[in-house]
Amino acid sequence: MSKDIHSVGVIGLGAMGMGVAQSLLRGGFEVHAFDIRREAVDKVAAAGGYAADSPAVLAKKVDAVVVLVINADQTETVLFGENGAAANLAPGSVVIASATVSPEFARSLGKRLAGMGLLMIDGPVSGGAAKAASGEMTIMASGAPEGFAKCEGVLKAIAGKVYRLGDEPGPGSVVKMVNQLLAGVHIAAAGEAMALAIRCGADPDQTYEVIANSAGSSWMFQNRVPHILAGDYTPLSAVNIFVKDLGIVLDYAKKSVFPLPLASTAHQMFLQASAEGHGGEDDSAVVKIFPGIVLPAGKRT
Repeated sequence: MSKDIHSVGVIGLGAMGMGVAQSLLRGGFEVHAFDIRREAVDKVAAAGGYAADSPAVLAKKVDAVVVLVINADQTETVLFGENGAAANLAPGSVVIASATVSPEFARSLGKRLAGMGLLMIDGPVSGGAAKAASGEMTIMASGAPEGFAKCEGVLKAIAGKVYRLGDEPGPGSVVKMVNQLLAGVHIAAAGEAMALAIRCGADPDQTYEVIANSAGSSWMFQNRVPHILAGDYTPLSAVNIFVKDLGIVLDYAKKSVFPLPLASTAHQMFLQASAEGHGGEDDSAVVKIFPGIVLPAGKRT
């Protein structure tokens, strides 16, 4: 464990945040947790952590805080809103900001926290719930070397790979943005490909097996198509997450006057799925924008 960090707060106990809290507990850290869902906080407490009634209460008891909420607005709220964490952290504490946000927001956040005597690691994550639970996430990180030095043990406990991409906030969010561009395009392409296979009469399970072992495969194809085959759209990462994330990608590219035709098309596909009522379903539900696709179980998308 890092000699500088003993207690860590985790704000946001979704699929990734819960895994982070559990990994920190296994690593021997004192873990304080906050989420708007009390049942999630109670689960961490039952595993040996401590429940916090607000980000402010949590911040008074920790040396570092991992913020794993959904977006920039939620990050703003839990850090600077009423009962926010930032004003209650001791000087020199570290904020690991892991929501997918625009690089501009990450840079601005770093400056605001620095002005309060706090260190920030711009640390978006990837790997899904399983990797978070096993402490093997990938972290795309940038920030002050002092912050990395203090959080060495924290990062080791929660991640299999930590990429240090720069000495100030911003580069981590740029690389995460690129990752989300690819992830969204791959999911949309996988849905389109399987819809075509089903429409043309190919056996869906056999098609999946062949493609998963052929050049047309991708990590997203292998991970998401089984959801389609099972007709199970329980959200692990929702359609609306990619409405948001690809929106961040496109907004940033627009400001840079940079064309992104594939990302634009994928974004429209997720928007359509959301508009049709599937925004809260697993992101593989983007396949539902294709009409009349009959699944193996006899269900229709």
